[in-house]
Amino acid sequence: MEAFGNFLDMLDGMLGSAFWFPYVLLGIGLFFTIYLKFPQITYFKHAWKIVTGKYDKKEHEGDTTHFQALATALSGTVGTGNIGGVALAISIGGPAALFWMWMTAFFGMTTKFVEVTLSHKYRVKTEDGTMAGGPMYYMDRRLNMKWLAVLFAIATVISSFGTGSLPQINNIAQGMEATFGFAPMMTGGVLAVLLALVILGGIKRIAAITSRVVPFMAAVYIIGAFGVIFYNIENIGPAFASVFMDAFTGSAAAGGFIGASFAYAFNRGVNRGLFSNEAGQGSAPIAHASAKADEPVSEGMVSILEPFIDTIIICTLTGLVILSSGAWTEKFQTTFERSSMEFVQGVYHEKNDEDRGALYKYLNGQDSQIEAYSGTINVIEGKAVNQDFTVLHNRSVGENIRFSLSGEHTFTGSVNVVDGSVEDSSIIVVGDSLVHSAELTTIAFTRGYFGENGKYIVSIGLLLFAFSTAIAWSYYGDRAMTYLLGSRSVMPYRVFYVAAFFWASFADTTLVWKLAAVAIVVMTLPNLFGIFLLRKEMKQEVDDYWVKFKKDNGSEKE
Repeated sequence: MEAFGNFLDMLDGMLGSAFWFPYVLLGIGLFFTIYLKFPQITYFKHAWKIVTGKYDKKEHEGDTTHFQALATALSGTVGTGNIGGVALAISIGGPAALFWMWMTAFFGMTTKFVEVTLSHKYRVKTEDGTMAGGPMYYMDRRLNMKWLAVLFAIATVISSFGTGSLPQINNIAQGMEATFGFAPMMTGGVLAVLLALVILGGIKRIAAITSRVVPFMAAVYIIGAFGVIFYNIENIGPAFASVFMDAFTGSAAAGGFIGASFAYAFNRGVNRGLFSNEAGQGSAPIAHASAKADEPVSEGMVSILEPFIDTIIICTLTGLVILSSGAWTEKFQTTFERSSMEFVQGVYHEKNDEDRGALYKYLNGQDSQIEAYSGTINVIEGKAVNQDFTVLHNRSVGENIRFSLSGEHTFTGSVNVVDGSVEDSSIIVVGDSLVHSAELTTIAFTRGYFGENGKYIVSIGLLLFAFSTAIAWSYYGDRAMTYLLGSRSVMPYRVFYVAAFFWASFADTTLVWKLAAVAIVVMTLPNLFGIFLLRKEMKQEVDDYWVKFKKDNGSEKE
């Protein structure tokens, strides 16, 4: 698993974490925002009217209503990215990462408008009478790029696991264990059975469930978030200030947080923003292709609302909860994940200015005198005898370090470390460090009016958010399989999807996030390339829509 994690790191370094990827993603969104004259603002009101069904007609072809399509797409985006993803972005990029999540959402509203419109236009009716759509269909039917369509469909299947299945159940299981003490395997087993029962019913059952779950889960989570925000109201101003002040400089050190450079905060913010709202990834168009509509542009306008609800509202609330509570700068006792842990030579303390400066450079990929540790650590009853090393975990200095062997509370013996990593995978390291993902959000939610009960809001919210995301992504994956191998391939895919869902409930958290990060980018790049090629057609579609709308409704743009 460690070798696989290193391989994913290499891929992520070439793709999502590469310097060029955020510029490509934001650049496409910025281009279409200007090219289409800020549709995320000018069409915002009109989009809400479409969702309410004001312009619906019974003769429109499709499987779901506008609202059901929106709810299904939202269930695919509102998930661990809103709870664990925001916490992860802040924990490694600081407050500045939240600003770049906002920017990704703002420009992503236009990107999603474009990808949904084009995908809806080229959707097809399958053998069973249901609609199938998505970027692979416009790539195939309009661009005549079968190879690109196949590449995208394969990436969609991979991403259905890396985005929809694996990280969702992983965070659910983590949250349920921390709150209720349920074993991850038990949580995974129960939810895997429920997942199987839901997805076997196809898009109509999925849409019916998500259209009920999404509004309820959003309301519960928002109430809980305001309970923390108002309790720490005096910290909201400084929190907002840090988000904007650090946006172009990087986040400064605070508490146990060593600090993040601009490049790191920018990259992580954009990357987590994409994971949260999926604008440009090409996933939402698959859900919107099922909507009853005769005008592709109208469904594209509905999709404008997704990044707004997902990131501008829900992710912002999560970010303010974490920042105002102060939990993101504090260390807590936790089991160190191997993929987030590194031993370095020498003893360093983040409270020492010189040490913190060296650690900042090292963790942000800059030239530093710090080197990875290689050697033997002698341990007696869990404590290291030699103190010639420092343990870094979650971009912070680990404290009160104790070693144990799997199944034993204490360990006495030798621990071999090579290039910063412990050789023996059965050795467990526990200590105090910063925490991230759902664990950080859970702690932050206990620092409000609901007190310790706040953790139940996160657990319930995480359960509903993440489970609904897994449901939606199963549909994305089976539509991709339908395109690739036909309808007969759908059932084997669903079986494997449920099995992977169960496995991820007890897998390494960081490894799962790494897989998701790579899968997202592999899916996104072909879609961005495709919609850019069809930019002129998109503009013509918008112009034609308003001509027809004026003719049918006797009014100009709303």
